[in-house]
Amino acid sequence: MRMWLRHHISRGRLSKRVNGCLWQLLEMSAECSKANQLMRNTSRTQRFSRSSVTDRKQVGTAKANPGEIDVGTLCVGEARDGSPVELPVVVINGTESGKTLYIQAASDGDELNGVGVVHQLVPQLDPSKLSGAIMIVGIVNYYGFQVAEHRNPIDDTKINRAYRGNEAGSSSERIAYATYDIASNADLILDLHQASTSKMVHETRVRCGSKHRLHDQCLKLARAFGCGHIMDKKGPRGQLARVAPNDGIPTIDPELGGAVGWDKESIRVGVEGVFNVLQTYDFLTGQSETKPQVRANDMHYYSAPAGGLVQFEKELGQRVSRRETLFTVTDLFGAPKEEVVADESGIFWRCRRLPQVASGEYVCSVGTNIDEY
Repeated sequence: MRMWLRHHISRGRLSKRVNGCLWQLLEMSAECSKANQLMRNTSRTQRFSRSSVTDRKQVGTAKANPGEIDVGTLCVGEARDGSPVELPVVVINGTESGKTLYIQAASDGDELNGVGVVHQLVPQLDPSKLSGAIMIVGIVNYYGFQVAEHRNPIDDTKINRAYRGNEAGSSSERIAYATYDIASNADLILDLHQASTSKMVHETRVRCGSKHRLHDQCLKLARAFGCGHIMDKKGPRGQLARVAPNDGIPTIDPELGGAVGWDKESIRVGVEGVFNVLQTYDFLTGQSETKPQVRANDMHYYSAPAGGLVQFEKELGQRVSRRETLFTVTDLFGAPKEEVVADESGIFWRCRRLPQVASGEYVCSVGTNIDEY
């Protein structure tokens, strides 16, 4: 439209009075276009900003110059009453140049051990002793966290199946988009998880797949975290740890056991793992002491053949031989009904927390194709 008006004005086909009005409209249109572009740029800057002049880091409203730490919020939408939905964020900006680490927790709303890691980690970080920067989103699944639900109750979606997200999509897609807009500026990503409320070994998941160009780098990051076990198996679409390596960012899912609420030991393992990464990748001085990890390249899942109460014959982390009994289902009075044996050797990896089961209900997992890394 602007080109058409300019053409006819320049040809003198319109009256002077009309020409003057049209020129004013053209100028107003140009100003609106500039304003819209500025708003789009500002929107992205409010999520993440890195100043080349001052080396200031910004995530949402949190801004930190070198040697500073700041806490703020990241707006990811509006609630049903129109109030802003804001995620808690932290930026720790070191005094020396270096890599940038992105950490997020609670993309599944009932997985609180990652929140416990952030809760204990941040007070221990001194930006004056840090090289590079750390960006943290403390709670990703805002709605799920409020009601202690795994999925986002607004759209009944697992946020860790929604990456890279969609700025104009569903609630979960918008949250994924906003958080990935920050994460994609990092050199390394830790997406803190746990086995929901079931029980599991402490493990780190490499989800990009063994043939991925960044597989070795993701595996190195998993070993650096050093929580004892690695599950090296390609993850489902939409997982942050599968998507980010496609953009050249080594990413892992530390799975910090499983609990209802917080588990102190799992949180301790998580905090120690983050510090291992910070030392391995030269954010902090010192040398981490990580040992070879037990790696599972596949997983076998077992369900209950009958309803009743489960009695496990194995403890988490124990070796399992093929045809060895994993659990027995009994009736209410202790009489055995069904026995389930392992169809492959491996490690007793994960099991349900509550003993009561219905026929066909999940009971436990065995990590298979085991080696050390």
